[in-house]
This record gives sequence, C-alpha cells and structure tokens, in this order.
Amino acid sequence: MSRTLEVCIFTEPQQGASYDEQLAQAQQAERLGFDGWFRSDHILHMGAGDPMPGPTDAWTTLAGIARETECIRLGTLVSPVTFRHPGLLAIQVAQVDDMSGGRVELGLGAGWFGAEHAAYGIPFPERRFDLLEEQLQVVTGLWRTPAGDTFSFPGEHYDLVDAPALPKPVQSPVPLIMGGGGRTRLPALAARYATEFNRGFSDEDEIAASFARVRAACEAIGRDPGTMKLSVALPTVVATDDAAYLRRLDAIHADPDTFAAMNVAGTPEVAVEKIRRLADLGADRVHLQLVDQRDLDHVELIAAEVLPHLG
Repeated sequence: MSRTLEVCIFTEPQQGASYDEQLAQAQQAERLGFDGWFRSDHILHMGAGDPMPGPTDAWTTLAGIARETECIRLGTLVSPVTFRHPGLLAIQVAQVDDMSGGRVELGLGAGWFGAEHAAYGIPFPERRFDLLEEQLQVVTGLWRTPAGDTFSFPGEHYDLVDAPALPKPVQSPVPLIMGGGGRTRLPALAARYATEFNRGFSDEDEIAASFARVRAACEAIGRDPGTMKLSVALPTVVATDDAAYLRRLDAIHADPDTFAAMNVAGTPEVAVEKIRRLADLGADRVHLQLVDQRDLDHVELIAAEVLPHLG
C-alpha cells in the first residue's frame, strides 16, 4: 500500500436502529478517526431479526447527524431513484450539504428491493435504468446551473421547466457514488457522472473486473481514470477471540460457515490483510459494513487494532 486508504463505516439501519443509535455510531466513528459514515437507503427490514423501531429516512437522518458532527463524511450507499423525484432530491442533498459544512456524498442507484416498494405503496417499474440516467442528468444539471439562471429538462420520465436550480450545495461538485456489477451501461454512466465507483458484496476477482471495466469506460470518453475514486463495501465482523466472533455473527444472523469467504472477517490481523488486498486491487476507499449499530465496542476494536495498520 503506497497511498492513503480511506476507511468508512457503512450501516443498514432498516435492520433495526433508531436515530439516536445511528448518531452514536457516527459520532464514535468520527471521534476514532474513520473517514466517513454511510448508511443504506431502505425502508423495510430484510431477513431474520427484530425490525424495531422500524425504518428511518436516510436524508432526514443525515440532516440530523450533519448538525451533530464536525468533520466526518456523510452519505448514502445508495439512494434508489424510485424513492424521490430528482428535483426534490437535489434540494435535499444541497441542504444537507450546507447543514454539514460541505461533507455530504450522494450515492444513487436504480433500486432493487421490490418488497419495500410494495409495502409502502411506492411504484417500482420493471425498467429503472432509464430513470437513473435521467436523475443523474437532472440532479447534476440543477447543481451546475449558475446562480441566476434556470434549468429545464424535457425528459421521458421527468420534465422540469425553468427551475431556479436552488439551493446550491457547498461542494462543487458534490461527490456522487455509483456502483454495482453491470458490465456495460453502468460503467459508462459512472464514467460520465460519478466521482466514486463502488463494488460491494463481491469476491476479489469480481471487484478487480468491475474496477477494470470502469477504468476502461473512463478512458473511452477521454476521462483520466485516476479521477475516479474506487471503493469496496463488504460486511465486516472483527473479534479477538472465537467467542466474540461467533457472538457478533449471531447478532447479525450471519452463517459462520460462509461469512468469511469474501468478507472482512476474523481477527484484526486477518482483517488488515484482507483490506490491504483490496487496496492492492485498486481500492481508494473501503466501506466496512457494520450492521449491529448497538455494538460500539466493535467500532472501537477496528479503530484500535485495524486502522493503525492501514496507513
């Protein structure tokens, strides 16, 4: 590792976490020196376990945390295009960016979890990639429009007429994260719009292949691939003994026979080795998925026993 690797906490509050629990984890991550705190944007519990107290809205949560932290980066992995109109999303993100003093990052994707849409009566069209492409155009177009000018967009799915394109975010541009395993259209869109490309929940060969595809897509449009931050998101369980390791796996209903196959799993030394391999594949940032937000000792352990060995 010849460069500085960013390490962020990534969590899934729909699995059962209140605002106060999310805030506590984000503040601890900031205090312990993590680079960012990112959350999923889901509104329905998945799999086994207790869903209480129920879902929290991602951008409402981030707005609150923005006012109660000072330096940590904050964002979504990722917001689905089905949840919000892009005009409203641009306003929300710009406002939270202002509330944070310029620390927000927008992760945006096509969405995949049909059950949460059915549960809350949200339309879930079968073909969503065109929605994603138009949302990228609208959100970035609104932010780029000079103050005093207006923005119009005659799209197939969204039609904006003379929008004042306000408010403006503090950052220009706001970091925009895209990710996934798509082989053609996704890398092309990421090369055009994203500042970060993320590959999550995959083995090292798949991560390397995705990174290669997005680099090639950048080159195809004349963009320097070095301007694209590359990142990985993986479920993470670290412990110093077998009992604690199994307890943490049980808390998130993970299978001890399969969890370690591609995730960040095991002792701090094993976690360091895994993260170093991800950096060697080209990752500039690693998002460590910690689902049990009540286990603040877990964050403390990673900060004490893993972070110092990644510099």
